[in-house]
Amino acid sequence: MQPTATVLVYSDDANTREQVRLAAGRRPAPDVPVVEFVECATPGAVIRELDKGGIDVCVLDGEAVPMGGMGVCRQIKDEVFQCPPVLLLIARPQDAWLATWSRADTAVALPVEPVEFASALAALLRRKALVRA
Repeated sequence: MQPTATVLVYSDDANTREQVRLAAGRRPAPDVPVVEFVECATPGAVIRELDKGGIDVCVLDGEAVPMGGMGVCRQIKDEVFQCPPVLLLIARPQDAWLATWSRADTAVALPVEPVEFASALAALLRRKALVRA
């Protein structure tokens, strides 16, 4: 059986969650595990999933409503023990400073560009694998 990585995707927009799934594919790079997605449409669902454990990377939509991914990111970095790495989806490249404020591990601009997104996700999955070893 192949190893898998669990990626939490938070957005109130089903189309954004679909863009993330399609951009990542089953495996964002040949040297990382196959990914399984846990989708969340509310901040409360994100917290519940993280409390369960088993999440390898979080992808958070900075434009989500009622609470954007930047606020969720800052909250989970403060409150979740050994918080998984976070990839933040931002509306404009100029918002990168906000991603830094939120303590996201990396950020990519919306709409999701598949090659850029897959590369960023794979880098976080590699980093997570190194932390486990």
